[in-house]
Amino acid sequence: MPRSSPTDDRGRRTTRRTAIVVATVTLVIAVGAGVGVLALRRHADGDVASTPPSVATTTVTRADLSDTRSLNGTLGFGPERVVKGAGEGVVTRLPKVGDTVARGKPLYRVNDRPVPVLFGGTPLFRTLDKPGLVGSDVRIVWDNLKALGYHTGSQPSRGTDGTKIGTGQAVLTGSLVAAIKKWQKAVGLDPTGTIGVGQVAVLSGPARVSAVKALPGDPVAGELLAVTEKVKLVTVPVGATEVGTITVGAAVVVALPDSSEIPARVASISQTVRGGGPDGGTGQGSPPTVDVLVAPTRAADVAKLDAAAVQVRFTTAVHRNVLAVPVGALVALREGGHALQLPDGGLVAVETGMFARGLVEISGPGVTEGLDVVTAS
Repeated sequence: MPRSSPTDDRGRRTTRRTAIVVATVTLVIAVGAGVGVLALRRHADGDVASTPPSVATTTVTRADLSDTRSLNGTLGFGPERVVKGAGEGVVTRLPKVGDTVARGKPLYRVNDRPVPVLFGGTPLFRTLDKPGLVGSDVRIVWDNLKALGYHTGSQPSRGTDGTKIGTGQAVLTGSLVAAIKKWQKAVGLDPTGTIGVGQVAVLSGPARVSAVKALPGDPVAGELLAVTEKVKLVTVPVGATEVGTITVGAAVVVALPDSSEIPARVASISQTVRGGGPDGGTGQGSPPTVDVLVAPTRAADVAKLDAAAVQVRFTTAVHRNVLAVPVGALVALREGGHALQLPDGGLVAVETGMFARGLVEISGPGVTEGLDVVTAS
């Protein structure tokens, strides 16, 4: 085998050194690349970990908030009022349940004579037969005949003795006596121009006969029948201490048995308190209540219902044009009270007011319309 020359040995050693250097450089580059990738990956992971989670925000707005409460009620024709007869005689005809009562028209008959109805708050307690009589009973006759279209004449400011005529009173003048005669003739009475006790029934207004309590042949002096309002109403018992938040004419909403809702208004508030004592008319120890009558805005809405249990929603308070946020935006403070959290994490202390429909009324320094705050809902 031929020997290698010194020159060849030097060449091979050079080639090996070059290969080792190239491999070493490659390894260094690979390791560096790996370290760089690892560093980049760690940097990326650090960025993800340091990014704060997204939060839901809402805006402080202005709104009208109202506080409501729903109470149970009964649809019907309202409470009954008993009609009593007066004077002497025998009842010869009575109305039927469901009949309506109209101004100036006969309601029942006594000794086969019609007893017509006048509207007002004062019963006729004496015989009106002398011109110059002054009183609230005379005013009832004057108001009703005028409403029926009869010429009742003007009323003087003073009586025949010079006494000033009080508010709600009238004088039995010649013109009024003449009007009485014409009306009596029209309704089938003798046109005497005088009205005796029991010859006229005085009711508070248009009504519906709800019950007949007497029979033909009974004495007229006694309970004859009962009447209710002519239109359907909802009777709502309200706590006597809470009825002050309800006003006549206020708009309400009535929920019917089929879950439909209809508009209505408060028609009247009773002046009679029921319950509140032993027995109290409604059971021992029952809380005192006052009946509130609610009239549906459209009679057609309840035309198919004679009686039903319903719910009435009253608006008891209204706060208009106040700053408000969803209830979920409130943050309870450890030291007490509430705050709003800003998107940057800061807190703004607030005072709370009315809560309604998922919103809460707020106020405080730094709380303005359009302010962005964090909310949980």
